[in-house]
Amino acid sequence: MKTLVIVAHPNLKHSVINKMWVDRLYEEKDITVHELYKAYPDGKIDVAVEQQQLLNHDRIVFQFPFYWYSSPSLLKEWQDVVLTYGWAYGSEGTKLRGKEFMLAISTGGPEAAYQAGGYNHYSMSELTKPFQATANLTGMRFLPTFTAQGVRFLSNERVRESAENLVERLKASY
Repeated sequence: MKTLVIVAHPNLKHSVINKMWVDRLYEEKDITVHELYKAYPDGKIDVAVEQQQLLNHDRIVFQFPFYWYSSPSLLKEWQDVVLTYGWAYGSEGTKLRGKEFMLAISTGGPEAAYQAGGYNHYSMSELTKPFQATANLTGMRFLPTFTAQGVRFLSNERVRESAENLVERLKASY
């Protein structure tokens, strides 16, 4: 299974956990790492290149830090221009049908903050419904989300452990 990890972090070099994840993912031969902010520093996305990358992979993963209950803006722009009507959805838009789709998300706040009754009032599953709806619309199978929460408080060992756990999840069969 060929996996494409689309990384959307506007300041990856200053990240701790997302950078560790990316560094570890680059070591895997069946995983393609695609850093959006590195590829498109001007925000102008090459739709044809992006669509071809999607076609070349079986599993698509969005990796990002959770910003304002969603993804960083370039990933949203990517979705808007790449997942087009007639290509990704609509009566003729079947190019992604049957592929697997997964999220790899980091949060600064602890897991308890993302629960009903927690600081943010909603679970991660509730907050990521738009991504699940995208999978449904495009005919992709939504896989369980990989999360690392409370990352500001993780030791270096726990960050490394998280990177290994992410690789395990991406290599798993569902």
